Amino acid sequence: MKIYLDLCVYNRPFDDQSQPRIMLEALCFIIIMAKVSSGDIKIVNSFALEYENSKNSKIENGIVIADMLSIASEFVVYSGDIQERAEQFENEGITGIDALHIACAEIAKADYFITCDDTLIKKINSVEGFKIKTLTILEFINKEVFK
Repeated sequence: MKIYLDLCVYNRPFDDQSQPRIMLEALCFIIIMAKVSSGDIKIVNSFALEYENSKNSKIENGIVIADMLSIASEFVVYSGDIQERAEQFENEGITGIDALHIACAEIAKADYFITCDDTLIKKINSVEGFKIKTLTILEFINKEVFK
């Protein structure tokens, strides 16, 4: 199974763990990374993930996330096709970096696009022709890991 994790997923362990949902999502991320280490799940990295991470205001967090991104089995490089597809997503109301992320996931033929952003999921699910299953990290763990 190949998945594309939105950068918000990688950032979850650094977010305020006093909020129950955030704490659960951080634990789910740890479980996913364990599955990546065991070879059960493959993750996709991209120029968009690395670019967004390079803008992390907390340098130490960005360094740790860069290490996690480096274990990906696949890397999506920028191309005109990705830019064109991202522009199509922007026309559907999905903005900037999010449009690039989902275009990268689509080009990589990921099985899932995983995010913590409920609003983004609603927008993606309204786009006709997007073939990748899009779930929150909690839904993904329930559906694919604890099945």
